Amino acid sequence: MPAERITIRNQTFMLLPREEYEDLLARGAGESLPRFPKAGPEGNRPAAEFIRVSIARGIITSRIKAGWTQEQLAKRAKVSAETISRLESAKHKAQAATVEKIDAAFRKAGIED
Repeated sequence: MPAERITIRNQTFMLLPREEYEDLLARGAGESLPRFPKAGPEGNRPAAEFIRVSIARGIITSRIKAGWTQEQLAKRAKVSAETISRLESAKHKAQAATVEKIDAAFRKAGIED
């Protein structure tokens, strides 16, 4: 989907889908985001994989906004750096308690999605 231009007070802004914005944010920070699974012929995507990627992208973009490394996030969330790395790869299932710890670390720092 191409970006749209809007002008407010003689200043031009670009509107683009959130996924594209997140990709640009990550690339600017030297990171890459996992890709969402492709939709099937009826437009459906595999739910479990889609959820893992959604969680991974949320963690990565929030961590970038906070200016933290994976190790810094792990320390603040009281989880291992390996756990953060695994979740950000979108190849591992996230435990609810772990996601809650990570979310609490971001909220404490004023980083909310």
